[in-house]
Amino acid sequence: MATSSQLSPCDEPTGAEKRKRQAMRPLGTGDPIRLGPYRLLGVLGEGGMGKVYVGQDHARTVAAVKVLRPELAHDTGLAQRFVREALAAQAVRSPGVAAVLGAQTEGGRPWIATEFLAGPTLDQIVDRRGPLDDAELRALAVSVARTLRDIHAAGFVHRDLKPPNIVLTSTGPRVIDFGIARPEHGLTLTTTGQIPVTPGYGAPEQVLGRRVTPAADVFSLGAVLVYAATGKRAFEGTHVAAVQYEVVHGEPHWHGLSPELHALIAPCLAKEAAARPTPEQISGAFTLPKGHDRVWKRGSVGDAIREREREVRELTAPLLTTQAGTPPSRRRLLTGFAAGGALLAATGGTGWWLLRDGGPSRKDLFAIPPAVKTPSARVLSADAGDYIVGDQVKPLWHHKGVVGSDALAPLPVRDVVIAAAAAGGIAAFNVVDGKRRWQTSTVEATGRCLSLSDRLLVAADKEGTLRTFVPATGEPKWTARADAAVLLAADEEAVYVVTKDHRLRSVGRSDARIRWTVSIPAPFRTHVLPQGAVDSGTLVVSTTNGHALALSTKTGRSLWTLYNQARKKQLVPVARNGVVYLNGKSLSARRISDGKEIWQATNEYVTPPEWGPAEIHGDFVYSIVGTMLTRCHRDKGQDYRWASYGSAEGSVVVQGSGVWRVHQEYDVTTIRTASIEDGAEVWKYDLYHFLGNKIAVSLGADGNRAFATANSDLIGFPVF
Repeated sequence: MATSSQLSPCDEPTGAEKRKRQAMRPLGTGDPIRLGPYRLLGVLGEGGMGKVYVGQDHARTVAAVKVLRPELAHDTGLAQRFVREALAAQAVRSPGVAAVLGAQTEGGRPWIATEFLAGPTLDQIVDRRGPLDDAELRALAVSVARTLRDIHAAGFVHRDLKPPNIVLTSTGPRVIDFGIARPEHGLTLTTTGQIPVTPGYGAPEQVLGRRVTPAADVFSLGAVLVYAATGKRAFEGTHVAAVQYEVVHGEPHWHGLSPELHALIAPCLAKEAAARPTPEQISGAFTLPKGHDRVWKRGSVGDAIREREREVRELTAPLLTTQAGTPPSRRRLLTGFAAGGALLAATGGTGWWLLRDGGPSRKDLFAIPPAVKTPSARVLSADAGDYIVGDQVKPLWHHKGVVGSDALAPLPVRDVVIAAAAAGGIAAFNVVDGKRRWQTSTVEATGRCLSLSDRLLVAADKEGTLRTFVPATGEPKWTARADAAVLLAADEEAVYVVTKDHRLRSVGRSDARIRWTVSIPAPFRTHVLPQGAVDSGTLVVSTTNGHALALSTKTGRSLWTLYNQARKKQLVPVARNGVVYLNGKSLSARRISDGKEIWQATNEYVTPPEWGPAEIHGDFVYSIVGTMLTRCHRDKGQDYRWASYGSAEGSVVVQGSGVWRVHQEYDVTTIRTASIEDGAEVWKYDLYHFLGNKIAVSLGADGNRAFATANSDLIGFPVF
C-alpha cells in the first residue's frame, strides 16, 4: 500500500511538506477506534489505497496498523494484494525485516499490524547529513544483501527496495513494506496497467512489465547503494518516463563513487538479470570494517537512532517513576518532541510524535488481579489404554517457528506458558492449545522472566527497567528503574537483580521502590549466574566458577559463602522449606540460614561425579549425575535403589508421575520420561524426525502438562 512517504523523484516534497507529512494527525470522522487488539491513536499517513495508523495493544506494544479504505474493500484485487502483503511479510524469517505482529480481515476491512521501528530511514539520514562513509556503506550493503537472501529463501521478491523502505536501527538496517512483494512468478504489471515500482529503483524487467526474479531486488540494492554512497540517484530525469527510460537504456550516474566501490556496485545494475550477482555474493564481496556491529551506534547516525529510541521509550512507557521527582506529563513530552523530530513506523517511514494524554494511575498500576485458575489437563493412564509403555508420546499440540531459538526456557504460569517470541521480546501461549495469547517487544527475550506469585510476570528491558505484566492478558503494570542486568529470584516481598555495574539489588513488589543495593564480594563479582534461589529470608546466588553466596533478603548482608562446589556443571541453587540444594561435585542439602550441610550425595559410578540442577517434587530431589537420572530423599539423601540410565543431560522437570529430561546420543535428541516410582522409562519423544540434529531443548511443566521449546518450536505434552 502506498503511503505519503513513497514518492517518485518527480514528486519530491518541499521541506514544509515533509514536516507536514511527518506529523501524526488525530483520528477523524470515519476512522476506526480499534482494530483487533490495537487501540488506534492517530493517523501516520495515507494513500490512494488506505491509511496507516499508530496503534497500541493491551501489552503496550506499539504497532503501525495498515488498513484498506472502506470504499475499496469490495475490490477483490486490492483485498488480495493486502492479504498477499501480510503472507509475504509473515513468511520471511530474518532479523533484517520488520516483524508482522498481526493481520486479519475484520468487518470487511483487511488490516496488517507491523513492528514500529525507532530509527530514521536511509533517505532521511542522507538528506540530513549527506552520503554514508565507507564503513557505514559496507555495513549497509552486507546487511541488506543478507536480508534479501532471507526474503528470497522464503520464496518472495520484495520488488520495492528503496531508501524510504530501509530503516536504520541500533541493531542494523531493517527492510520494510512488503506492499508489492510477491512469489517469484507473475507479471509486474497490475490488472489496471499501472506499474507499482518506484522510478529509478525498479529493475528494467519491472519497468517493462516482464516476469521478475530475485535479481530484480539486486538491481534495486545497487541503486540504493549508489544513492547512499553519493547522495545522488543512479537514474534521474525530468519526469517519470525519462527516469524509466534511463533505467532500461541509460548508464547509471557513477560520479562520486571510488573505483573500488564502482567495481562492487556496477554488477548489481546490469541490465540483464542473469548478469547480476546474488545477495550471497554481494555480502561476501563487501569486506566488513572492524567494529561493524557498532557502526549504527556511533557518530551522527547513532545519535539520530538513539534520539528516536528515547522518544519511543518515553512516549510508550507508563509514566510511573520509582525515583525522586515528578514524572513529566505526556502532554509536556509531546510538546517537546513536536519541535525536535519524528519516530518511524515500519510501514513506509512516516513519522509521528503524538500520543494521547493520560495513562494508568499509580493506583491502577498496583491493582494486581488474583491469579487465574490453572486449566489442569487429564492425567493419562496406561491401564485405561491411553498410551503404550515404551512407545512414542503423542503431543497435545505442536506449533512450529513460534518461539526464539536461543533464549527463555518455557515458563508455565497458570493458563499460559511464557517463552521467547520468534520476532523478539516475549510471548504468552495458551496452555490448552498452544495458541499465542499476547506478545510484547518491550522486554528482552534473552533475559530471564520470573513469576510473582502467578499474579504478575516480571522481566527487564534493554535499559534495565523492570516491567511487569498480568500473565493471562499481557496488561502492563508497574515498572521500576532498577538498572537490572540479570533477574535472580523473587519472593513475596521483592525482586532480586544484579545491576549492570555488578551490584545486588532488591526491588519491592508492593511499591516498585529499591529496598537495598549492596556490592558483590570480589570472588563473585562479574561472575553471578542468572538463576538464584530465595527462601526463608535468604537469597542464594551462584557463580560461573562454582561458588555460592547467601545474603539476607531484608538487608543484603552476606550470611555465608561456599567455594568450589561445582567444577563443570552450572551451579543452580534450588530452595524449599529452609533448605537449599546445590548441585556440582556433589548434590548437597544445606540449611539456608547458615549453610550447614544436612546431607551430601555422591556417585561411585561416575568419575569424577558432576550433578546437574536439582528438581524438588514431593519428598524427593531429582538430578542427573553424569548421564544417569537419580533420586534423593529430601531428608535422608540418596536413594541408591532408584536410577534411570541413559544419555541424559541438563535439568529435569517432574509432573504427574513422570520425570522429564533430554537425551542427546549419536546426534539424536529425545525427550524421555521415567516413572517417579522406580525410574523405569515410560515413554519418549524423538525430535530428530522433523527438527534436524542440532536441537536446543528446554523443558517446563505445570497443570498436568509438560512443555518443550525445541529450536523455534513450542510443544505441549500430556502426562501420566
